[in-house]
Amino acid sequence: MKFFARFVGLVFGLFLFALGIVITMKARIGFAPWDVFHAGLAKTTGLSIGTVTIIVGFLILVATVLLGERLGLGSVLNMMLIGVFVDLILASDLLPAMKSFPAGLLVMILGLFVVALGSFFYIRSGFGAGPRDSLMVALRRLSGLPIGLSRGIVEGMAVLAGWLLGGPAGAGTVIAALGVGFCVQITFSLLRFDPTAVDHETLAQTFSLFRSKSEPERVGGE
Repeated sequence: MKFFARFVGLVFGLFLFALGIVITMKARIGFAPWDVFHAGLAKTTGLSIGTVTIIVGFLILVATVLLGERLGLGSVLNMMLIGVFVDLILASDLLPAMKSFPAGLLVMILGLFVVALGSFFYIRSGFGAGPRDSLMVALRRLSGLPIGLSRGIVEGMAVLAGWLLGGPAGAGTVIAALGVGFCVQITFSLLRFDPTAVDHETLAQTFSLFRSKSEPERVGGE
């Protein structure tokens, strides 16, 4: 897949990911784990939830680098663009908020599938894992714990911190925590996509690729 097509897929995937996040918020039955933390921190600081998402993503990126994880272009754009897209979608006010639990449950599930579809495009681009996924991987590598348990610990800490800060935890939080993996599995299976087969490109490799393409060809062996 050529670089431009991969890049478009990356950005489109991040937009879908952000759209899925906002859809789960509009369910009004409790935010997804990380969004509970982002919303709680936004409530405490007075910043927008998108801005908080970017700041938290940046801090996590720094932490994962210090823990020995390698970053890709996707890691950086994940940190920047999802927060921007979330703020833009919320500001548009195009998505209605649900007013009953059954409707909220359906919308929550829809949002999780949109997140899963966004993950497909984002991961398929091969530009590296996002900040929170990198943190999960770093914990797995350092502790030797199963990847599922590592994810559970990271998201559990996010929910607890967000709840203490006043974030909207609820039944939807549990549904999101338990259901996102199921939605991802179904989506990837339908699309016949194996994320483990993707060879992710690091920032150094991306820069090296551009540097090699920008260097003028030598003529006559000069």
